[in-house]
Amino acid sequence: MLNFDECNEARLIRDPAYDGVFFVGVFTTQIYCRPVCPARLPLTKNVKFFETAPAAEVAGLRPCLRCRPETAPFSPAWEGSKSTVNRALKLINDGALDEGSVIELADRLGIGSRHLTRLFSKHFGASPLQAAQTYRIQRAKRLLNDTELSMTEIAFTAGFGSLRRFNAVFSKLYGRPPSAIRR
Repeated sequence: MLNFDECNEARLIRDPAYDGVFFVGVFTTQIYCRPVCPARLPLTKNVKFFETAPAAEVAGLRPCLRCRPETAPFSPAWEGSKSTVNRALKLINDGALDEGSVIELADRLGIGSRHLTRLFSKHFGASPLQAAQTYRIQRAKRLLNDTELSMTEIAFTAGFGSLRRFNAVFSKLYGRPPSAIRR
């Protein structure tokens, strides 16, 4: 719950530590701002504090055009295209590319596959397929260390399409076959 006095003090000194933590609703102008907004400070009697931008909008306020509160830190808009990459990484980690393709992943995210690949290159330094392969290898390594499953079971459980592909990728990365790692 927000403490009025603490929020008001942060608003008055425009403390950047509170940017994105709460929003200032100004009922005389019917707008809401970030606590770091450079606009003239309203009187304390005319403000109310909100934990989220949607809460301020439900109260009938519109976003300030100067500080753009809908793009405050910690919001998806603040991260820009990196939020799309983070969503894609979560889907990849959950196995989206184990059965599907990059095109299907991009469709789930609402963008084109070429754009997704460009975003990955920009923010992640690797392609979606390389990320998927890394996640598969990490799962396989954990299964090698923590279970007594056969190599074939590990390969398929980790998301590889075949034992041959699993052995090839593992050997390329670690310089030895998976069975040598297990020993």
